[in-house]
Amino acid sequence: MYSLENLSEADLTKIAEHLSPLISSPLPLCLWGNLGAGKTTFCRALIRALCPQVTEVPSPTFTLIQEYESPLGTIWHCDLYRLDMPEEAEELGLIEALYQHICLIEWPERLGHFLPKNRLDLHLKIGADLSRNLTLQCQGAVKIDFCHL
Repeated sequence: MYSLENLSEADLTKIAEHLSPLISSPLPLCLWGNLGAGKTTFCRALIRALCPQVTEVPSPTFTLIQEYESPLGTIWHCDLYRLDMPEEAEELGLIEALYQHICLIEWPERLGHFLPKNRLDLHLKIGADLSRNLTLQCQGAVKIDFCHL
């Protein structure tokens, strides 16, 4: 587990950029946190770092999934906030994608029993002063050395 405190949005962007060379495919990255904690900010920065040709990274709030092609393969950016049941993720093809692609999952608790055992968890908390705390934790067989962040 690796924790960072009192982060700005700019800090989240830098951390995502520094994390990008440590990412390999397939890998589910699960971003946990309340509204406004910085999940989408982090995802946008990571996508831009992994896909330098991409200029626009819209939030998948309404589309649920945005796909990007990177040198590492396909990246799925998913916002599951609007899912009512975990089975809806299966209907979207997300469960299969979790084991084939890099998947950035906002609101991973909506996956229920489909939440993969092997994943990288990123827990974001926002304070009253709008600073953020970030905790990164590898789950299952995922191993990442965070010392370069």
